[in-house]
Amino acid sequence: MSKPAMIHLTYIQTTPEKLWAALTSGAFTQLYWFGRRIESDWTVGSPVRFYDSADDSLTDSGEVLVYDEPKTLAYTFKNEVSTGEQIPSRVTFTIEPRSETVVKLQVVHDEIAEDTVEGWRNGWGPILANLKTYLETGRTLQFS
Repeated sequence: MSKPAMIHLTYIQTTPEKLWAALTSGAFTQLYWFGRRIESDWTVGSPVRFYDSADDSLTDSGEVLVYDEPKTLAYTFKNEVSTGEQIPSRVTFTIEPRSETVVKLQVVHDEIAEDTVEGWRNGWGPILANLKTYLETGRTLQFS
């Protein structure tokens, strides 16, 4: 039996290349991921690290599993701030062009505990809404 997954599907008015850059560029992720900067050389097996812009501390880490530009990006994901032993989960982004200016983005966060699915959904929701808004308008959402 497989573990539960958080699945998010959205359509974004952008190109696969711009969306790919938004997912893999640290300067770009800081804009919509509430200050988190992603860093990796994006070679399969290489580390992926997320840093908080407030103090440049490591917040999350993982390892690149799939890098098929601009179609599929997957990496393991482990929160570095939580205490206790953690088994890394997996995040997979699948990008599919729907027209010249619209892409379908599916995000699957799996290999997670059943009791954490709703928490992951609540965490990913604002990040992905911010990503979509930024790519379509050049502005981020104003959360209070």
